[in-house]
Amino acid sequence: MDACFSTQLIDGDGVFNVSGLEHFMKEVRLGECGLSYAVVSIMGPQSSGKSTLLNHLFGTNFREMDAFRGRSQTTKGIWLAKAQNIEPCTLVMDLEGTDGRERGEDDTAFEKQSALFALAVSDIVLINMWCHDIGREQAANKPLLKTVFQVMMRLFSPRKTTLLFVIRDKSRTPLENLEPILREDIQKIWDSVPKPHAHKETPLSEFFDVQVVALSSYEEKEELFKQQVSDLRDRFQHSIAPGGLAGDRRGVVPASGFSFSSQQFWKVIKENKDLDLPAHKVMVATVRCEEIGNEKVASFTANEEWQQFEEAVQHDYCPGFGKKISSLLDRCLSEYDMEAIYFDEGVRSSKRQQLESKLLQLVNPAYQSLMGHLRTKTLEAFKESFDKALEKEGFAAAARDCTQTFLEKFDKGSEDAAIQQVNWDTSKVKDKLKRDIEAHVASVRATKLSEVCAKYEAQLTKALAEPVEALLDSASEDTWPAIRKLLERETKAAVIGLESAVTSFDLDEATEKELLMKLEKHGKSVVESKAKEEAGRVLIRMKDRFSTLFSRDADSMPRVWTGKEDIKAITKTARSASMKLLSTMAAIRLEEDGDNIENTLSLALVDAGRPGTTDRSIQLSDPLASSSWERVPEEKTLITPVQCKNLWRQFKAETEYTVTQAIAAQEANKRNNNWLPPPWALAAMAILGFNEFMTLLRNPLYLLVIFVVYLVGKAIWVQSEIGREFQHGFLPAILSLSTKFVPTIMNILKRLADEGQRPAAGPERQREMELQPKSTGNGSSFSNVTSAGSSSVTTSEIGPEYSSPVAQ
Repeated sequence: MDACFSTQLIDGDGVFNVSGLEHFMKEVRLGECGLSYAVVSIMGPQSSGKSTLLNHLFGTNFREMDAFRGRSQTTKGIWLAKAQNIEPCTLVMDLEGTDGRERGEDDTAFEKQSALFALAVSDIVLINMWCHDIGREQAANKPLLKTVFQVMMRLFSPRKTTLLFVIRDKSRTPLENLEPILREDIQKIWDSVPKPHAHKETPLSEFFDVQVVALSSYEEKEELFKQQVSDLRDRFQHSIAPGGLAGDRRGVVPASGFSFSSQQFWKVIKENKDLDLPAHKVMVATVRCEEIGNEKVASFTANEEWQQFEEAVQHDYCPGFGKKISSLLDRCLSEYDMEAIYFDEGVRSSKRQQLESKLLQLVNPAYQSLMGHLRTKTLEAFKESFDKALEKEGFAAAARDCTQTFLEKFDKGSEDAAIQQVNWDTSKVKDKLKRDIEAHVASVRATKLSEVCAKYEAQLTKALAEPVEALLDSASEDTWPAIRKLLERETKAAVIGLESAVTSFDLDEATEKELLMKLEKHGKSVVESKAKEEAGRVLIRMKDRFSTLFSRDADSMPRVWTGKEDIKAITKTARSASMKLLSTMAAIRLEEDGDNIENTLSLALVDAGRPGTTDRSIQLSDPLASSSWERVPEEKTLITPVQCKNLWRQFKAETEYTVTQAIAAQEANKRNNNWLPPPWALAAMAILGFNEFMTLLRNPLYLLVIFVVYLVGKAIWVQSEIGREFQHGFLPAILSLSTKFVPTIMNILKRLADEGQRPAAGPERQREMELQPKSTGNGSSFSNVTSAGSSSVTTSEIGPEYSSPVAQ
């Protein structure tokens, strides 16, 4: 029986033999090994004796090439077998040879996949190579190793693997001279492989243990070859022990999981597209063209002219940017074409496109910054030009002309910044510029329209406020019609002015109509605001109107209550006028809809107390017991019926005193005018005093004495203010006069004595004394006293004591 259990693990088409692997593991009882097993694989050129070496080294039975039939492919895919008489359990994998003519020059994907698979699952990898291939590029598997190293670092977590280079058919060159060359080549491959960031500085020794062994020719020195193989076989005994050939065992999976792990490795490797590399010449072209491209990118980046442009466009717009950058790019690409002209055309073109793409990626930020500066600069210039254009022409024409002009300037700037190697779309930047221009135009339009509207609103306010206030102050039946007429006239004039002013803005019909309606509403709001303001002062207006009509006559002269005036009629007239004022201020009447506010107030306030009122409905119900007027909307009501009733009550209370004072003054005037006694008393006095009258005629001296007594009495009356004292009552007057009588007599006598001692004054002195104000104080003459008394009496009879409050 076959004790090696040779099994094809992966066929030549890359299909993984899952069932075969499961059967192999069952036969060799691999699951019982735990971690005590090792995996050895071999790779190398086709027909280099790999299978022969494995069969002699591990006792396997891999198919070997029959040299007598010619040199051809023997092993296809990857084969797996168990090593004989080696502990621990060692699995041996024989890989399909590389560089075989059967697969051809371009089909190298499988050999790279199989090599990567061997490195991923093996503890020891034998690299079989001919001695005379050392120092060569392809025959030494350098490109293969480079690709496998690169992909392995990226696909799997690397573990330390032993790379055992087996030099076949050793020549006369000592191994000590061959080994350094081989190690140096491996180190160069490792250094050239792109690594992940975490392993950029990691040495080769961290991941691979490189060892070299040489074997003599199997055909020429068979016995020596077998002896050397036997010595090498001893090194594989206990290979997983510390210090053994297997080396590091990090990441090793238990033997029971070998099947699943191998399948997953192969799946990841098959799905990785980086292993589908082109043939040798294509690969060389790829590597070299990429290096040239990287050099040109570095050269372009270090170019002083480019650096100056790159820095300049960060701050401002640079004219000539497109032409100069296009020249730099063209020079860089031309240099690439000259250096890469002899490489594969497809690779050269592809890498040139990549180079151009990289260069344009470098240039693009500067280009975008340049376009941003161009947009900003164009927008600022537009704003400045637009402001100046508004001073010369209409808004719409200025906006249209300036927008067109500066969009054309932007297009010219875009053409100047354009790069020949690429056609970058500037429509988004231009669209943003258009939006910015439109936003600025809209903002200026809104500001200008606001200023124009505010101007005409101010004019309308000025034209309405004071006239409306004057009309409401002189409230009458024609007040609201006059206000409506005034509002219509001034609003029409303002609307015509505004309509003419906004013509240059080229507004749509709806917007223009909205502005005109807003102005009309403003006019109404001014009238309503003024009406509400005046309604808050209606009580003061009512009292002023009542006072004017009650205290002044038709000629606007203060009334003197002589007793002939009809106070009741005057009061009613004044109150009716105040009531009309109240009815006028009760509601806003900007429409001609009729209302019955005046009739309601007249019936409820003025006519309610008339003796002739017989309407029982009026007596039984209060028309003012409501919070709204009939046929008057709530928003048009200034003073509700209930508020009118309260205002009228307060108005009557505050004007009642004026009426009472007028009545009192009228009665006092009547009493003062009735100073003559009745006719019968006059007749009795004439009959009974006839003798005394005749006596006075016969003795004129009595008349002089009576006249002197009259003057003295008049002086005492004035000095003692007897009339004012008796206004406080009879008893208080008697008590007050009893204390003032003697001092008053003494004061009069003293003045007479002082007057008699003064020298006679000339005519001028007498005229001066006559012109002095008459007073009752010390130093006045007896004639002054009497004159003052006479004047006081006269003033008392017709003066403020009996005049109206307004006269006072």
